[in-house]
Amino acid sequence: MQDMLWIFISAMLINNFVLSYFLGLCPFFGVSNRLSTSLRLGVAVTLVMIVTSICASLLNTFVLPYAPYLQLISFIIVIASTVQFAEMIIKRFSPALFRALGIFLPLITTNCAILGLALFQTNRDYGFLQGLTFAVGAGAGFTLAIVLMASLRQEMRLSNIPSIVQGTAISMILAGLLSLAFMGFAGMFSAL
Repeated sequence: MQDMLWIFISAMLINNFVLSYFLGLCPFFGVSNRLSTSLRLGVAVTLVMIVTSICASLLNTFVLPYAPYLQLISFIIVIASTVQFAEMIIKRFSPALFRALGIFLPLITTNCAILGLALFQTNRDYGFLQGLTFAVGAGAGFTLAIVLMASLRQEMRLSNIPSIVQGTAISMILAGLLSLAFMGFAGMFSAL
């Protein structure tokens, strides 16, 4: 049980996909303008990560030992079909969210964080429960990072920011500061 907790905390805080590995930066910068949209995209990415992890575990157990050359293509097919299914559900049940996410919803298919999850899970030889814990932690970390960025960007609208750093420049500075802050978790947990 302690191993599962460590996998979860590591994926969420210490080895955060966005702030440590710099995976999934497109939606991180593109959707993090509003807090509500960021939270919903984070939940959608987390669900896609969970389904991808389950499918990767099944593929690693039953298919890839016999055909390892299918690894990358099978992961891409799983991710693309999961995102298409999620897109249909969101369009049906929440048209406002579908419009708010815009192009970033189908771009979850090309989100390198999700493909990275499947590849990391495979390379680390995680079993089914370990992979599922890893996916939930990585999704929670992605959601945390994008929500933190959205919160900071909303606060910046109320601040007096010099014109020279407004827009992309201040967003990059904030992302760097968040990344540095999350690096502190590695030191904190290594002392335990």
